[in-house]
Amino acid sequence: MATVSQSQSPITSVSPVAAQPTVGLQPQLLSRLHLDLRGRRFSVDRETIMNLPESVLLCLFPNGLVLSRQSAAFTDGGEHDDDEEVYGVDFDPDCFNFVLSFFRNAQDTFYGTASQPGLYAAQQYLADQVPISDFAPSSQNPLLTRQAIIVLREELEYFAIPTGDKSAGTDTSGLPNTRLLAIKRACGQKLLEKRSIFTALQRNVNKENNIAEQHLIDMLCMSGFDRDDYWGYRALEPSRCCISSIALVLLKTGIVHPPEAPLGQERGQVTVDYVQMSTAQKLLLFWRKPARKCWWDGVDVDIANHGEPSHVVKLWARRVWTLELSLVRSAEDAPTDTDLVPQI
Repeated sequence: MATVSQSQSPITSVSPVAAQPTVGLQPQLLSRLHLDLRGRRFSVDRETIMNLPESVLLCLFPNGLVLSRQSAAFTDGGEHDDDEEVYGVDFDPDCFNFVLSFFRNAQDTFYGTASQPGLYAAQQYLADQVPISDFAPSSQNPLLTRQAIIVLREELEYFAIPTGDKSAGTDTSGLPNTRLLAIKRACGQKLLEKRSIFTALQRNVNKENNIAEQHLIDMLCMSGFDRDDYWGYRALEPSRCCISSIALVLLKTGIVHPPEAPLGQERGQVTVDYVQMSTAQKLLLFWRKPARKCWWDGVDVDIANHGEPSHVVKLWARRVWTLELSLVRSAEDAPTDTDLVPQI
């Protein structure tokens, strides 16, 4: 066998390249994220994204999201380095806008704006106090320094059973015919009109006498919700027998701000109801730890239009609730590197 010289070897024939230094190849944090939600564009800064609840981030980015890039690895010095990268997201744009607006208003109210001081300025001294109820410093209580928001979401998947209507069915491929599709759409509209948050869960509590679920309702109504509250946003998902709903409320922490004083008089001092604060602290268990509950609910709905004979359809609904507590940062409180990727 002929011997291959070192100069002819395909392994050694390439001229050695000096090792490139790795200094300066740290990930470059993206300051803004450009999103395309079902054809609607959003440009959101990094801090706003990281203020959003983790359960919402998981819906936006089910495969995870890294808000950084290796600038040296992904750029070549060309003229297109500054082109924006758009992430396509399968999420309701109106729901996303609802969440963004609520969190933005809550942040401005708590931390203030350039022209208006927020609630935090008046209660900042509470972080240096030691509560009478225990010996832990108040600075360890995040409810004193951050605005807390309760996030409640529902995914309702429904199944229509059109008894007595032989014209509604499926074809040989198992796809619904025109009549069955019309019934499903009508059922979805009827469910969409039922906007009360706790009606379905209270019905389940009454049916099964579930004490734990009753305690959940009571705790939520003590912490910010009312028993007659409606979903803040509720909509049918496209091309699916599914309704997505979300409700956001400010957590009642027990921190009481006195009303504005008349001109020339000093405003009263902020006080704390420690009983309410103790209830609020229980919800810290759901901070970055969304809890889910799933149950089946059977109801009868009349889908007949006004003036038409009654047409009752049996509906089975699979409801999935997600409960989470979100703590909003101030604009100056930048997220750490460990905050940049939602936990899957």
